Amino acid sequence: MSGNSHHERYFIKLLIGFGSLIGSVLITFYSIFELPKDNDWYFWAIVAAFLLCAGIYFCLSAFVHKIKSDFSRRQKQREAQKSMAGD
Repeated sequence: MSGNSHHERYFIKLLIGFGSLIGSVLITFYSIFELPKDNDWYFWAIVAAFLLCAGIYFCLSAFVHKIKSDFSRRQKQREAQKSMAGD
């Protein structure tokens, strides 16, 4: 895979991860401050926990793709230096 592909995946997964984390926080605050105290809060807790886990997963996956992108870019730079030194 090319480094550009990993860079695109990094950016997309990072956006999804941060969006999920922000959604988790917003749903948590909504359930704390806006729902009546007698209301069933289990549904909102499950949704917030799912978004939190999904956000952490996508952020870590984005981190892996960032590392892969950096390794690919470094490898291309080394190959370019070797070809210039060989000429």
